[in-house]
Amino acid sequence: MGSKTLTNLLLLLLITGAHSEVTFNFENQCTYTIWLAASPSIGDADPESGPGTLELFSMPDQWSGSIWARTNCAYDVSYFSCETGDCGSGTIDCQSPPPTYPVTLLNFDIKQSVVSYEVSLNHGHNLPVRIQPDGGSLLGGIGLCPVVDCIEDVSNVCPGSLVAKNKDGRYVGCYSACDGLKDPKYCCTGNYSSPQACQPNEYSQTFKQLCKLAHTYPRDNDPPIYRCSRATSYNITFCPS
Repeated sequence: MGSKTLTNLLLLLLITGAHSEVTFNFENQCTYTIWLAASPSIGDADPESGPGTLELFSMPDQWSGSIWARTNCAYDVSYFSCETGDCGSGTIDCQSPPPTYPVTLLNFDIKQSVVSYEVSLNHGHNLPVRIQPDGGSLLGGIGLCPVVDCIEDVSNVCPGSLVAKNKDGRYVGCYSACDGLKDPKYCCTGNYSSPQACQPNEYSQTFKQLCKLAHTYPRDNDPPIYRCSRATSYNITFCPS
């Protein structure tokens, strides 16, 4: 995808779904290649995104799921895998399974021109990201649609017990406390599933201090999950400067 031009992308947009009211603009500002993925699939046949790549993607009119970026991907003979965000398909196309954690998740619920969106660290963090609606207003007409993001370097605060490393022992991401420690208290399951029992913890608070606009534990509602109506597009930037 690194060789795509903006003209090609606009043609792709026209060919694959000009009827859609929702356009996502995926921009890779990272210094390295990423591979986009989604569950359920959004039908991106060319998920590879080199540094500086911009992809305009016409989303389905009805879609609810997660989008993320896979990192450090390569073929081992004929099997495709990634150090973070891998979906276990063995191919460059994820085919809708959930990712291998840790991964920064972008969660959306699209109902034609109304889109709910959040940045979630509930399953860890593998790279910085920002969602910025272009125009539109919050449902109910109570203001503009806000930016949400997590753009800081989480590796600086990731506890040793939550560090994810590759086969060479190099840091590649930070697990959430739920995935790293497997404790119902951090996963908000079992006896901790109620709103009263599911509370911020020492790990989620550390991440929240760094990424105030992201959700850092299962019942985190600060900020709320915004519902945006009739935005022109949604600018999704990986490694925003």
